[in-house]
Amino acid sequence: MRNSRRTRSGTGCWSSEDAPIMAPHALPPLKVLLIEDSPLLGKLLGGMLEELEGVAVVAVAADEAAALAELEAQRPDLAIVDLNLREGSGLGVLHALRAKPERYGQPSTAVFTNHTHTHLRERCCALGVDRFFDKALEMDALLDYVESIRRSSARAG
Repeated sequence: MRNSRRTRSGTGCWSSEDAPIMAPHALPPLKVLLIEDSPLLGKLLGGMLEELEGVAVVAVAADEAAALAELEAQRPDLAIVDLNLREGSGLGVLHALRAKPERYGQPSTAVFTNHTHTHLRERCCALGVDRFFDKALEMDALLDYVESIRRSSARAG
């Protein structure tokens, strides 16, 4: 609101000059599930994602079971998946997403990993991954990708 003063008449009614300013209809944020076993990287990347306008990290999961539970509960727009997890694997998460979309939804998927071997990229591609990023070299590219998804979802909304 601009301010909360009363009109000169003292009646407590709002004049048009003092009426609350309504925010334009805001689109819901892009919901991101971060699947990362490193608490330090999860906190760092989660914080960087939260700083992006229109992006909300709905959960961080450190293992396959927690990731699947959060996918089912949160229905994120984007899942960022590390391949090496505390228990289970990111490949298991990706396989479940492809096998049971009615249960886990169909979020966009980005792999963010230190394991960038060609055969892993090919397996991820076969499992329907949208993008693959090297943790050591492509943090900025991942953030750019998240922003591009948010922009395209805003245009579609």
